[in-house]
Amino acid sequence: MRMALDEAVKGIGWTNPNPMVGAVIVKDGRIISRGYHHRCGEGHAEVEAFRAAGEADVSGATIYVTLEPCSHYGKTPPCADLIISKKISRAVVGALDPNPLVSGRGIAKLRAAGITVETGVLAEESIRLNEIFMKYIVNKEPFVLYKSAMSLDGKIAAPSGESQWISCGESRQEVQELRNQYMGIMVGSGTVLSDDPMLNCRMPGGKDPVRIAVDSSLLIPTGCRLVQTAREIPLIVACTKKASEQRIEELRERGVQILVVPEKDGHADIRALVSALGQQGIDSILIEGGATLAFAAFRAGVIDKVQMYIAPEIIGGSSSKTPVGGEGIEHLEDAWQLRDVSSRAVGRDICVTGYLRAE
Repeated sequence: MRMALDEAVKGIGWTNPNPMVGAVIVKDGRIISRGYHHRCGEGHAEVEAFRAAGEADVSGATIYVTLEPCSHYGKTPPCADLIISKKISRAVVGALDPNPLVSGRGIAKLRAAGITVETGVLAEESIRLNEIFMKYIVNKEPFVLYKSAMSLDGKIAAPSGESQWISCGESRQEVQELRNQYMGIMVGSGTVLSDDPMLNCRMPGGKDPVRIAVDSSLLIPTGCRLVQTAREIPLIVACTKKASEQRIEELRERGVQILVVPEKDGHADIRALVSALGQQGIDSILIEGGATLAFAAFRAGVIDKVQMYIAPEIIGGSSSKTPVGGEGIEHLEDAWQLRDVSSRAVGRDICVTGYLRAE
């Protein structure tokens, strides 16, 4: 099953909104083949594993698969039917599929065909690998990761505004990997105006996320790099009714998708925006900045996971920016609490990861 998980992770960034799944076929103590789901619309892990087996006799073999085999017709035929047709005698499954179209039905179909099925093997690892899918397939709400980099004293820039680079090269490389993995990347208008970012994926062989800018009044200039490249890399700009029809039309003429969302506290309603993006099929969002957007996202309760890169340096300065701005919380008991917190070294930095505690 660990080998199957190693196979599954090869599909990272390409299977959305499908899960990452790996499969291994074993017979008489020998590994016959392995496979993984390469990308949405292509063969599932089980299909790839059987294809890799070629002419080998797989009847009576055991198949290890990280997620419950599908039992319905989607873009591909049911994998449960394929397993049955190949006369597999035993199936070992990691996690059950939360998809209402599957959810136990794949297991039931295998058992009804006389196949011995074991479940729950390294289930937690499979669920964590597919945390994006596990949320989106049930709620149609994107999984949201907030990422930032800061100094040891909690600053994201010097008093002058200089911020490149606080984090080390290894940390910045991981960020490119996140951009490849997540379907959308979100920033506020302040970040666009101050940094003029591209928000593309600079990882060799990676894919660019859908870029999302939150700009209530449509202040971003048409000459910024996001707008200039909107026909090559999708750009969604979320605004409120405060934005003029003229500005909306100017941006649309340049290939920008305008999403008008309700207003809350004088700004775009982040919860409404995230829900609207989910309805468009965006299963995951990486929030990269800035401080105002971060606070709004925390307050809206849309963030699922936090990933902070902490550099071993001190910046100081009472005017130096911090990762999360806004008015903050008044009482410590109201602070957003993280659970399942872990830390690891990334180059010279420390990366702290945690999940927002469910209310």
